[in-house]
This record gives sequence, structure tokens and C-alpha cells, in this order.
Amino acid sequence: MSVAKNTIIHNFTEGPLLKQLTLFALPFMASNAMQLLYSVVDMAVVGHYVGKQGLAAVALSSKLFMFMTMVCSGLSQGGQVYLSQLIGSGERQRLNQAIGTLFTVLFSFGAVVTVAGLLFAKQFLRLLNTPPDAFDQALSYTLVCAAGTLFSYGYNITSAVFRGLGDSRHPFYFILIASIINLVLDFLFVAGFKWGVFGAGLATILGQAFSFIYAQWFLMRHRSETGIEISRKTLKIDTKCLKGLLMLGAPLAIRFSIINFSMLFVMSMVASLGTTELSTYGAGLQLDDIANKMSLGIMMALTTIIAQNYGARNFTRIRKAIVYTLLLSLGFYAIVASALWFFPKAMFGIFTSDPDVMNLCPVFVHAIIWTFPALLLMKGTNGFIMGIGNTRLAMFLGLFDGCILRIGFTWLLGSFFNLGFYGYVLGYGISPWGTVIPGFLYMFFAPWEKRKLATE
Repeated sequence: MSVAKNTIIHNFTEGPLLKQLTLFALPFMASNAMQLLYSVVDMAVVGHYVGKQGLAAVALSSKLFMFMTMVCSGLSQGGQVYLSQLIGSGERQRLNQAIGTLFTVLFSFGAVVTVAGLLFAKQFLRLLNTPPDAFDQALSYTLVCAAGTLFSYGYNITSAVFRGLGDSRHPFYFILIASIINLVLDFLFVAGFKWGVFGAGLATILGQAFSFIYAQWFLMRHRSETGIEISRKTLKIDTKCLKGLLMLGAPLAIRFSIINFSMLFVMSMVASLGTTELSTYGAGLQLDDIANKMSLGIMMALTTIIAQNYGARNFTRIRKAIVYTLLLSLGFYAIVASALWFFPKAMFGIFTSDPDVMNLCPVFVHAIIWTFPALLLMKGTNGFIMGIGNTRLAMFLGLFDGCILRIGFTWLLGSFFNLGFYGYVLGYGISPWGTVIPGFLYMFFAPWEKRKLATE
């Protein structure tokens, strides 16, 4: 691999750290902003052109589809860390083997998920207490998204590969393509052709499909510069790479799956209250996600930077990167929390003008506001834990968060104490605190510097 000509692989083990973190995070943040944009557009177009039943259908079905992609997200992030550690430890010659293994394993799993989604969509939606007046629309959205699962997997894998190589710019281009296509097709299919939530789901999948195809074309065109080649020759499972990828990625896949299962559990309890509550909850989560997605871009950059520096055993640089991440993320949470607190109806008006939702949205805001400080602190702890490769700890914290805290608090406050919608949202909002505290204790008191690299 020619390092001199390479413009994609970047070394973050030396140089001005704050500048590197900021510049590396900006494309991640822009990518997440684009991803958030087409999520918001989906729900806004559906909410205004289909009604609150369509809004409820998309809110529920999109979370179900997200759950279907969680194994891919976990293993892809594990792959990102693995590739970064290969670069940090000077083993770039093994990159193609690792990338080929990642693609082969995840596409095989994606095929299984596609079949399961198509066959059992109705059963899944019934388990989630989908309101009867939104069921048919939720089913059509779920089926079209399930049919396009492999495109979503392909996009996520390719973006993780670029992030692991230290390139955050090209994943932004990939998501920009998906967002523009999704935006145009949303209005064409939903507002123009009147295809309802089926049109919104189809727009999302077609956007991801074109994005994935462009990403593969880009890799093929630049393989002489990067040394990265995805072909029949490289798409083989290397046992050593598979072991490292599973060691890093399997716990993350379990973590993400458990957390998203808990989110589905909460959504099913909210759905049992009715279409208005589910619509309000779905729109509120999109607004809550604005700060989370933007700061998540900084955390994604932090994960790669920590992985490289951990491979280089540069621990002082790791600690500085965590502090910079928290400071950079603070602004996003402060702005979104203030906007929600002071202007709740204006914020929810992005998605719907339904009077019942407008009356209920302040209840959501007063309950969810407690989650913002915890989510801010989690950007530092989660990026650190994943970057050093301790994905088992990330898995256990996810299990604690999802199975015990999120589900437990939500049921306790909403059902046991009979606080209803407010209790369900409050239980969801306070659960992240149970993982933030152990994460900080681990950073300050555990001998994490002695951990072995996954590449060893």
C-alpha cells in the first residue's frame, strides 16, 4: 500500500489534537445532520400530508427497522475500531482481509434479516401494540424497508470502513446523496403520488441504495491510491480478522440490539395509550435526536482517534480527546434543550398541526429534559470505551441500560405508579444516567491502559 499517495488513511497519533478532532468530526456531524434531515423530512411530510395515523406508523415502523439493522451497526463499529487499531499499530497490510471479512459476514446476516422482516412483519407490529388505525400503514412501511435491508447494511459497512481508515469526508458525501434523493422522492411519492407511508419508506431505501452504489464505485475507482480492494478475491473470511472483529463488534451488536429492543418496548407501551400519544412520542424523539445526532458525530471521531492512539499507546492524548469531546458537544445539547423547553409547540409543529399532539407535547418535554446532561456525558464515556476496544464493558452497560433501567423505569413510572404518558417518557429519559456513572468510574479508576489490543 502506497502511503505517500494515500489521501484517505489519516494518522491521529500526533499533531494538534483539538484541530484534528474538530476537523475530523465536522464531516461526521454533517453526515448525521443529513441523516437526521431525511428522518425529519420523512415524518414531517407524512405528518402533514397523511395525518397523525401516518406519523404514528412511521414512528413505530422506523424504530422496528432500526432494530433490524442493529447487528450491522454493532459489527460495523467494531470493524471501524479494528481497522483503526491496525493502522495505529502499523499493520496496514491486513486491511483488505479485515474489510473483506466484514463485508462477507454482514451481508450474509443481512440476507437472513431481510427474509425474517418480510415473513414476520405483521407479527412484529402486533407485538408492538400498533394502534389499529395505523396498522396497515405501519405494515407497508415495514415491508418496503425490510426489502431494502441489504442496501442499508451496505451503506453502514462502507461508511464504517472509511471512518476506520480515518476518512470522515467521504461518508458525508455518501449520506448527502441519500438525503437529497430521499428528500426529492419524499415529496414526489407522498405529496405528489399520494403513496402515503409506503412512499416515505421507498424514498428512504432508494436513497440508501444509490448511496451504497456510489460508495462502491468510489472504492473501485480509487483502489490504486488506497490499496483497498473489494472483489471476489478479497471477500473471504479470514479467521484471525473474524476473531478480532467479533471480539470488538459482537458485544456492540448485542449492546445496540438490547438498547433498541428496550426502545421498542417503551414505544409499545406508549402505543397502547393510542395514536395521539404515539405520534407525540415519535415526533419528540426526532427532536431529541437533533442534539444527539450532532454530538454523536464528535463521538464517532473520538472513537477512531482513541483507537489509533490506543494502538500507539499514547494515553495522555486519549484523555485530552475526551475533554475536548465533552466541550464540543455541550453547545448542541444546550441549544436543543432550550428550544424544546421554551418553544415546545413550535418545535412539534415541524411534524404536525394536530391539536391533540400540540396539547400533549409539553408533557413530553418536561419528562425528556432530564436525559440531555446524561447523553452529553455519554459521548465521552462511550467513545472512550469503544475506542480502547473494551466492547464487552459497552455490552454490559447496554444490557444494564436497556433491560434493567430503561424497561424497568418506564414500567415502574408509567404503569406501576400509573403516571401514563409522562411516566413512560420520564423512565426513558432518566435511564442513561445508570450507564454514565459506571463509565466515568471506569475511566478514572480502572487500569484500562493494560488492556491488550484486538489486533494482537
